[in-house]
Amino acid sequence: MAIICVLVLALTACTGSGARSKSGGSGLGDPYFPKAGNGGYDVTHYDLTLAYTPDAPELTGTATITARATAELSSFHLDFKGMTVESLTVGGRNARWSRRGQELTVRPSSALPEGRTFETTVRYSGAPETLTDPDGSEEGWLRTADGALALGEPVGSMAWFPGNDHPSDKATYDIAITVPKGLQAVSNGELRTETTDNGRTTYSWHTAQPMASYLATVAIGHYDITRTTTSDGLPVYVAVDPQEAAASRKVLARLPEIMEWEEYNFGPYPFSSTGAIVDRRGDAGYALETQNRPFFPGAPDTATLVHELAHQWYGDSVSPKTWRDMWLNEGFATYAEWLWSEDHGGDTAQESFDALYDGTYFDDPSESEAVWAFPPARPSSAAHISDSPVYERGAMVLHKVRQTVGDGRFYDIVQGWAAAHRHGNADTAEFTAYVERMAPGKDFGGIWRDWLYGDGKPAHA
Repeated sequence: MAIICVLVLALTACTGSGARSKSGGSGLGDPYFPKAGNGGYDVTHYDLTLAYTPDAPELTGTATITARATAELSSFHLDFKGMTVESLTVGGRNARWSRRGQELTVRPSSALPEGRTFETTVRYSGAPETLTDPDGSEEGWLRTADGALALGEPVGSMAWFPGNDHPSDKATYDIAITVPKGLQAVSNGELRTETTDNGRTTYSWHTAQPMASYLATVAIGHYDITRTTTSDGLPVYVAVDPQEAAASRKVLARLPEIMEWEEYNFGPYPFSSTGAIVDRRGDAGYALETQNRPFFPGAPDTATLVHELAHQWYGDSVSPKTWRDMWLNEGFATYAEWLWSEDHGGDTAQESFDALYDGTYFDDPSESEAVWAFPPARPSSAAHISDSPVYERGAMVLHKVRQTVGDGRFYDIVQGWAAAHRHGNADTAEFTAYVERMAPGKDFGGIWRDWLYGDGKPAHA
């Protein structure tokens, strides 16, 4: 059975004639992943219908994507790695296509004028690939003992569906997954329907708020499912592998409490549901802030749960414009851990800051030195966008801002930042400008120069 990815780009009437047709760029020129994403169009919706049998293990289905041309297009590109493309149409008409590396080049039968919303259908099938990041971690489609797991940061989503795989192009999603009866299939957003027919069950998920492609997930396997609500009625959907249920129970019971604390500190929650996915330890090498319900490989501790839920504001709702802005994700989430500790009888944020500066935060001296390997706003390469300077030193930048403006204004800044860019994208320059606008008369020059952009350890804490 072939997987069908319908890239829906609803055609409107062509206007004008004789204009010069252009090709959408293959890659957006991201500083660390230059081939990620594509120029010439903006995706507004993905509709993915997938089917998977772990014993096969071939992925099949249908995907529908809606997009708008931002330039006149005689051709455009999709990010798609592996599997076999079987057919492709644009606006219901056959289109030519070719592949090279991660680029699927589409040539519609007639040029798409700028401003047109258009539809494309791609049929594909095969075994999705597991990709290796520059830092050596694995993403894409990960086979597990009882199913599979799809994780996308930074560019793994192209292993299981074609699209515009860059955080700057966010879209809404419908994801339906059909699996053998007895397995569950968990994804982002809310579960709309669950139906069983001929020994197979289809789970249909809807994500109404825009989502970056790297935050899309599918988890297939055996899960204990818990459905609850927070005190203000927000749906909570938690899926836990039975082998991790006992170890996870205590910390996951704190999820509503953590959500309440984060809303108090960061402002209104930006999505329509929350929760978590806990798979077996070793199914992946890292936790990830997949939208609505973060993923954890094994039972998380409280600090990790706080961190990944904080990402729902910083990283998921306010997404980076490029992967150079990764510290805006990780610095905020790491600082959320410090704030939680401060509010719950642990180290204060100042004590965490001081321990990092003094080299006592980590037991391993090499980890302490690694904090100063590069400035958080300028990772040294794609292999290092998830290294300690992005996390810990990024949190130190936020603490320096807090020291400068005081607690009251600091929380105005972090809440205002999340509100100003809700469901959008932002970069480091926009953040520094926002801080300066929010605290007129304060001097942030030394913070930006020494802590955010400066090489090495600043001379003074």
